[in-house]
Amino acid sequence: MNNDLGPRLFTYAVITDTHLNQGEEECNSPFEANKKANGRMRHVIRDLNTREVDFVLHLGDLLHPVPAIPHLYEQAAQNFKDQVKDLRHKLYVIPGNHDVGDKPVDWCPAGMVRDDFLALWDEHFGPHYQAFDHNGIRFILIDAQIVNSGLAAETEQKEWLEAQLADAEAKGLRVFLNTHYPPYLTFRDEDEHYDNMGEPGRTWLLELLEKHKVEAMFAGHVHNFWYHRHGPTQCWLLPSTAFVRQDYSEMYRAAPPAEFEYGRNDWNKLGYFVVHVHENGHLCEVVRTYGRVAEPGSPVANTPDTIPPVHPKESPVTRFGFDMRQNWLEVIEIPPSGGLDEFDRKRTRNDYALMALMEMGIKRLRIPGRDLLDPAHRARLDELSGLGFLFTLFSFDVPDDEMIAAVKGAKGLIDSWEIAQNLADLPAVVAAAKPAAEAAGAALYISKLRSKDEMEKGGEKYYHMINHGFTPDEGDQIAQAAAIDGVAGLVFRVAGETPPGEAAAGALAAVKDHGLKASLHIRMSIGSPGAGQADDDWVAARAAQALATAQSAEGLHVFCDTFSDVDRGYFPRQGVVDRLYNPRRGFHVLRHLTGALMQAGDAGWALAAGDGGAVSGEASGDGTIIDLTTGERRPGARDALNAGDGPAIWIAGA
Repeated sequence: MNNDLGPRLFTYAVITDTHLNQGEEECNSPFEANKKANGRMRHVIRDLNTREVDFVLHLGDLLHPVPAIPHLYEQAAQNFKDQVKDLRHKLYVIPGNHDVGDKPVDWCPAGMVRDDFLALWDEHFGPHYQAFDHNGIRFILIDAQIVNSGLAAETEQKEWLEAQLADAEAKGLRVFLNTHYPPYLTFRDEDEHYDNMGEPGRTWLLELLEKHKVEAMFAGHVHNFWYHRHGPTQCWLLPSTAFVRQDYSEMYRAAPPAEFEYGRNDWNKLGYFVVHVHENGHLCEVVRTYGRVAEPGSPVANTPDTIPPVHPKESPVTRFGFDMRQNWLEVIEIPPSGGLDEFDRKRTRNDYALMALMEMGIKRLRIPGRDLLDPAHRARLDELSGLGFLFTLFSFDVPDDEMIAAVKGAKGLIDSWEIAQNLADLPAVVAAAKPAAEAAGAALYISKLRSKDEMEKGGEKYYHMINHGFTPDEGDQIAQAAAIDGVAGLVFRVAGETPPGEAAAGALAAVKDHGLKASLHIRMSIGSPGAGQADDDWVAARAAQALATAQSAEGLHVFCDTFSDVDRGYFPRQGVVDRLYNPRRGFHVLRHLTGALMQAGDAGWALAAGDGGAVSGEASGDGTIIDLTTGERRPGARDALNAGDGPAIWIAGA
């Protein structure tokens, strides 16, 4: 577990793009989802009031009616002010393009920013850029819409921002910059489109980030989650509380269901951030609101006692992870929609895979050699390593010169390397790979291809499919593999019919006398490659068993072979997120399980999940029982843990 963050100093929240309407359901949008914006913000206010945060930032688009329609704007502004009266935390706001007009380009639909729009904002909300200091951090909130505008306010803000950054540097303050428009979405030199800043303002702002080593930048406007680094700056693009920008539904290889209104009402992707500021960095916690609505005057519901989430950088779970089979690093081109962009494609990534991993506190990922060889993928892995992720590389056969060079250059990025080949060829594979693995500080694991004859001899039905990995009963072959100089561990395949705990016991017993470690590949499917596995409960229980197995046994890595659903091709099966990267039950179970294990620390615990639980320690008696589906915790003795109630964990004395 990384301990370089130092103590937590304080916590605050960031919300954006609330898009309040002039009435509860009176809306000047053609989309039904927009009618829910007021109720969704009311829920967010209530949720924030349950949290201990020092203050709240709002990154713009407070309102949906634009200032070019002043009578609707003023009604929506009053609704906003009426709602935030109930917020018990101090609120700081900056405008978005719906609040003061679009950035200065001819094709933006809301009307370009101008002085009378700024005056309307000032009348209702005060300064349109501001800064304040809090516990060693300077928080700077800018008006992104006036950048490149040529207005007098642009020059004033430019001089003010440069002075603020210079003063913060002179005083040794860390800087968190907040803006509505992000400077760019994916690439520093991307063409201007609806969701970024144009030149020369973009370069001016980016050079300031670099010069003053700004720690973090938070942006709204895009209504989706993205993360990247610009030099020293961690750049966070936030989801909306109101609706999703549906042009980005093109990121997924699945169509949204009808209730998602072509992607705009995908309530799984709505939410806000809670930011935990530490002595040596910060962690962002995503709070999904799931589109919940609070009606005017409705009673405030009691908040259940739930287990808090754990960020990968703090997660105690280091030996469990996912086999990242689908390309979660690829750049996707979003076609012109005719709505907000019409003249070119936009390039971006689907970062909802990253968001889900962060929320679950899962830090170990198994990646193919291609991710190390592709320069863009490799650069992305370096960024994600800074968030606490650990990478296991896998490849096949003797590595070529390109792979050898890539592995040697990956010191500090990969800590283990799995290679597969026929058993007879593995000595040559290891001899070629060993120098590179040593240079990278990566442990070498080997996996043998399984032949048709071996499978039939073991009683397995033969399918015309690739299969690899040792099984615990192959003593002679395990001894032969263990004799290869430079091998640190063996890869074991675990069929869907085998509980992870049983597989771990067998694998560890098989390698113990050889001084090796084991890597388990947990199949999330059973039987024929043409038979679907669509049982949320089974997936959730098996994933929990796998994680708990990894946590309770040293000398073991455990990988589930399915992160996102496989809904076509071979072995169709469910993951912990679906093809829209929205949470399934397994996501919630793993998220709460990592949180529970963080709470447990060195205390004993016991997991009940189907017929394959796991135990750590010998403790019994009183403690805490956590329902892993909901995260709710209650006092309870170990013998009250009931597998029939669904995945749950008992923690001694907690």
